[in-house]
Order: sequence, then C-alpha cells, then structure tokens
Amino acid sequence: MTAVAAPAVLSRSWDLWTTTAQVVVRGEDPRALDAAEAEVRRVTDEVEAACSRFRPDSELMRRRDDLVDGCEVSEALAGLVRIALDAAAATDGDVDPALGSRMISLGYDLARPIAPELPDAGAPGLAPVSSWPLGARGHDRDVAGSGSRWRGVVLDGRRLRIPEGVVLDLGATAKAAAADAAAAAAHRATGEGVLVSLGGDIATAGAGPAGGWQVLVQDVAADPAQTVTLADGWAIATSSTRRRRWERDGTPMHHILDPRWGVPAAPVWRSVTIAAPTCVTANTWSTAAVVRGARAVADLEALRLPARFVDASRRVVTTSPWPIH
Repeated sequence: MTAVAAPAVLSRSWDLWTTTAQVVVRGEDPRALDAAEAEVRRVTDEVEAACSRFRPDSELMRRRDDLVDGCEVSEALAGLVRIALDAAAATDGDVDPALGSRMISLGYDLARPIAPELPDAGAPGLAPVSSWPLGARGHDRDVAGSGSRWRGVVLDGRRLRIPEGVVLDLGATAKAAAADAAAAAAHRATGEGVLVSLGGDIATAGAGPAGGWQVLVQDVAADPAQTVTLADGWAIATSSTRRRRWERDGTPMHHILDPRWGVPAAPVWRSVTIAAPTCVTANTWSTAAVVRGARAVADLEALRLPARFVDASRRVVTTSPWPIH
C-alpha cells in the first residue's frame, strides 16, 4: 500500500525494518522534505531503540531480567507498551503483545529468512483453509500457553513488570504508533501536510493536497487494486497473511498468530485494510480481523470502520463505510 504520486508534493523512500519507509510532503520545498525525513528517522530510531525484539540492545530486550520483578522504564517504552495493552483489551485479546516467545519458537526471528511476500505462482502456498488453525484440532494449545498472557503484563505509570518467560512482541502496534508519531512530528517541523508510510502503515497530519491523499490499496501484485482518497488527518493500515513468511519443518508460516492456539491465524483473508482516525486503530483492527476470520466482517460493520477484505480467492468484501471519501 503506497501513496500515489500527485502534483505539488515531494516524496522520499528508504529501506526500514525489512520494509520501506516513505514520507510525502505537500508543496515543492525540498527543505521541508529534508526536515520531514529527519523527523521520521528520529521517531523510528526511538521506537526501535525502545522496543525492538530483534535488537538485543533495545531497552525491552536489554532489561528483560529487571522487568521480571518490575522496574521503571523510559517514557517511550512505557507509551508503546500502553498502546499494545490497550489494543489487547479493545480486541478481547485477539491482538496480543505477549506472544514473542511463541513467535521465536515458531521461527520468526532474524536467524532465518523472512520473505517480504509469498509468490502466488511457482512456489508452494499456504495449506488449505480447512486445515487451519492447528489448535482447532486440539494441537499446540498446551505448547502455546497463550490466550490471555497479556493480562500478566503490568504497567503502572512508567513501572513495567513482565512475567518470567513472556517476551513482548509489539509489532502489531509499534509500527503504527511510529507512523502516527512521525507524521505529527514531521507536520510540526514543516508546517506542511505530511503523509508517512511505514511498510504500508500510513498516517497523515496537516492539510493534504487538493482532493486529499491518494493511496493505492493493494497488498501484493496478484491482488485486486483500488485507489482511495484519505482525508486529512486520517490513517490506513493493511494486515496480510501473504507477507512476512517463513517455513518451519517444511510448513509455510505467517506472522499473525491466533492467541488462542499460538499458531498462524487461518488464512481466511489474504489481507484486510482498514481506515481510521489513527494508524494504531487501523492496524489494531486489521490484525484482529485476520485473527477473527469470517466473523470479522460483521464485527467491523458494527464498529462502523471502513474495511476492505480480500479473501483466499481474491474476492473483495467491504463494510458499508468503504470506500473512503
């Protein structure tokens, strides 16, 4: 999912977190683009230093022993954990930040190749939907030991306690929170309308170009595409079962786990895209929708969130507030 080129905007992209960062600034002043990029890099560096589980020197990983008994943490880490716990509570635990150890046991780490996306031709695909999840057939439930482990994480102001054996993985919310914060910071620094995309987690701040921000919604090249208009200050995010893939014992895996069973969620949806006033809200509910499967359409309809689902046969299903205007 990317911003579409438009007149009277400047754009820049770079590699970030095994994906791509993009910043778009309204106007034609290259100094504003430089300032916006600097703010996006500053915010993303701060988020990575606070909570990346892929960096042993991040605050979250470096202080793991201290966190078992509880300790004061930085405002940055406390804020990111608070966002993750709020997402878990809002989704009844479907977006669970306490699945890091399960992610590691399944092989989602930097020690093995993680594919940006899974090709649709010439390569093995996911197992049939009817065979997922393993937990539905009674497998792996005890091994996963998840369900509501996030409730054991206690945050009181800046004092954080994480039970022994629990590894936080804030991926479902931290990237979106970074997009929200980076867009706001870039707008403050430039005074211009700004769009920030971090691997397809898109946030905007300030007044956009005439006609609104144009965003191409398409997860992978084989999927149906649609260009939508994103209003000033709104955000949009996509969660996918076709990206961030790896194999474990010859079985294809993806990175969105069903917390009830501790295995990748059944790929009912190839992707789910949601628009909301913040990127955190959009990403929280797009992730929950992948976990919930078919019932997610009714759930998001009830929440009045604009949502676009692409199913296993590439059929598009939307809630009534979609398309975005």
